[in-house]
Amino acid sequence: ITSAVSLSLLFSFSAIRAALLIQRWYRQYVARLEMRRRCTWNIFQSIEYAGEQDQIKLYSFFGFLMDHFTPASSERNLISHIFRENEICRDTEWERYFCYKSIEVPDGYTGPHLTFPMTFCGVSKLVEAFKHKQQLHARYVLQLLGETWRCLRILKNINHVSTCHTKEITICGDLHGHLEDLLMIFYKNGLPSSEKPYVFNGDFVDRGKNSLEILLILFGFLLVYPNDVHLNRGNHEDHIVNLRYGFTKEVLGKYRLHGKKILKLLQKIFSWLPLATVIDHKVLIVHGGISDRTDLDTLARVDRHRYVSALRPPKPTHHEVNGSKTQTMNNDNQESCGPVEGRRRVCSLTYHSSAPAQRHNLPRRSLHNLPTSSQLNWSVEEELKRRRRLAGFDQSYGELQKSDSDSDPEPGETVETDEHEWKQVSIVDMLWSDPMPQNGCIPNEVRGGGCYWGPDVTEEVLGRHNLQLLIRSHECKQDGYEFCHNRRVLTIFSASNYYEVGSNRGAYIRMGPDLVPHFIQYQASQTSRELTLRQSVGWTERSALRALREQLFVHKSDLISAFQEFDPNNTGVISLRHWASATETVLKLGLPWRVLRPQLVSSTQYGMVNYQQWIKELSITEPKLEISDTSILETMYKNHSNLETIFRIIDTDHSGLISFEEFRQTWRLLCSHLKTEISDEAIADLAQSIDFNKDGSIDINEFMEAFRPLDSSTCSCTCNSNFSCQQPVGS
Repeated sequence: ITSAVSLSLLFSFSAIRAALLIQRWYRQYVARLEMRRRCTWNIFQSIEYAGEQDQIKLYSFFGFLMDHFTPASSERNLISHIFRENEICRDTEWERYFCYKSIEVPDGYTGPHLTFPMTFCGVSKLVEAFKHKQQLHARYVLQLLGETWRCLRILKNINHVSTCHTKEITICGDLHGHLEDLLMIFYKNGLPSSEKPYVFNGDFVDRGKNSLEILLILFGFLLVYPNDVHLNRGNHEDHIVNLRYGFTKEVLGKYRLHGKKILKLLQKIFSWLPLATVIDHKVLIVHGGISDRTDLDTLARVDRHRYVSALRPPKPTHHEVNGSKTQTMNNDNQESCGPVEGRRRVCSLTYHSSAPAQRHNLPRRSLHNLPTSSQLNWSVEEELKRRRRLAGFDQSYGELQKSDSDSDPEPGETVETDEHEWKQVSIVDMLWSDPMPQNGCIPNEVRGGGCYWGPDVTEEVLGRHNLQLLIRSHECKQDGYEFCHNRRVLTIFSASNYYEVGSNRGAYIRMGPDLVPHFIQYQASQTSRELTLRQSVGWTERSALRALREQLFVHKSDLISAFQEFDPNNTGVISLRHWASATETVLKLGLPWRVLRPQLVSSTQYGMVNYQQWIKELSITEPKLEISDTSILETMYKNHSNLETIFRIIDTDHSGLISFEEFRQTWRLLCSHLKTEISDEAIADLAQSIDFNKDGSIDINEFMEAFRPLDSSTCSCTCNSNFSCQQPVGS
């Protein structure tokens, strides 16, 4: 008996020991996966925010041209049309401009037919049609958008919603053109109705492939249930942002004949979207967030439709002697004429007006006589920071400094400036800001717009307005939602698989009269639902590293120069610490480069990196073109998105084609922005090499795809102990 008991205890001890070993192994395994997942997430997010910052810098540069260059200069004329927010001002003229009645629907059209006023049945059929990849005819698109514009104009800046015991409110975050996520929400939660109200918190468009379909569905339900469907504006409901992130390209690709009118009407609609929603006077819903100067009473009074782009103050509002407002027609003739006496320039997000003592001496100039980079005694970055300080966007973010206009106000105009209102209302903050764990409120230098606000600002703003919770979106979260600031701020994000298949779940909120949020998470992609955790992390990780290697490739010349500073004897080898430091100095992504080294550098010896060999191993597919000046290729790769943005601005007729001269002007603008020099001969050489059919014009889409950097490397440098090379199920 004694021996049996001893044997039993021995077996029990062995079993417990084995269980503890398995438990320890599993915890280490999960910890390693979590570390890889977080590192992957940092890569995606850093690259995304760097792109947004780049976009705002480019737009600020355009604003600088508009504010300080002669109206007759060719460069200013190239971009002036994107700043004409009110080309058609009177409602009757808008109605006439966007008239759909002359557009015939052919007998062979097999898509959905709409009748107005819209009904629940009509919108349900529209949802089914989009689910089956059908396209709505342009006549119905314009008609639906026109009705939406009329509906939005009667809404207030802040929607006020009340709950009751019989129904819950559903709150959705960013969708970003992911139609499958919207359909998943409707499948799990039900279609919008008077018994099932919804709040959609902005960023309906860009990045995904079905932004227009999402808008048409949401606008349809808004028309049927104007008191139960609430749409907040996001930072991507902005025609300037759409130029870079895909929505402009999507609309023009789907509606080649009427795309320009559709975009113009959407530009108007975006400006009329409400800015916030309040539930039961206790829960504030806004897309980005708040700042230390957020005031809902001021926000409720602003003319929101004048903020066509949140990145720039609206056009000046002129007042007659009797005090009544009159709108100005900013047509082509007004933009292209010479300087007007007393005309006031508006200021951009970054290039704000100079001090009063300087403004009368500031010369207007053209890029043709602009000094070269070697002659300039200030950099674009320094000018950006100087003008940001003048506008009051320094470290004491909430303390606005006085900044006069660049020229005197027109006769009869009030002293109050639109720029002052723009800063006081802080629409940029509401659409672009992010929370931070530290107290205070500082400029959001990572995104380039809005601010970072801390828990103290949350407490102050919510307390001042007697609110208990702030719900915002704007940031992708791995689980689809996240609390911060002592659970007083809640981020909700509804686009699953945002960065890559398996990168994140989407979520939405149900909230009843107790105002307690309940979360429903999902994965819209069947592929991602079938992945194991290891497969999901591995798949997402490889995608992130591909994107990172592309960034390294396009900066290879800058990287070599940075490495050589640590290699005075030109040995081609530097330490791992110097490799990480130089890489961060060039890319400025804030990534843990030493942790990432095993995935990026195939081999090291004694803690040293052969950077010359490593640069050669960055495998990127390049177009096979005979171009004499190879430096232009690297400039193009590095500024691919900026180049595409300028192309689409210059392509005023939205044909998708630009002439050789427009191609040259595009490069001239880009070089001015970058303060670099590329000869007209090199530009002409490039234009000739990509004019494949020799018709004297360049297809924008073909050009951008041909020069889109693509990682052609195999898994050789990523298949190691930290990587899984299994392909996702169904791929």
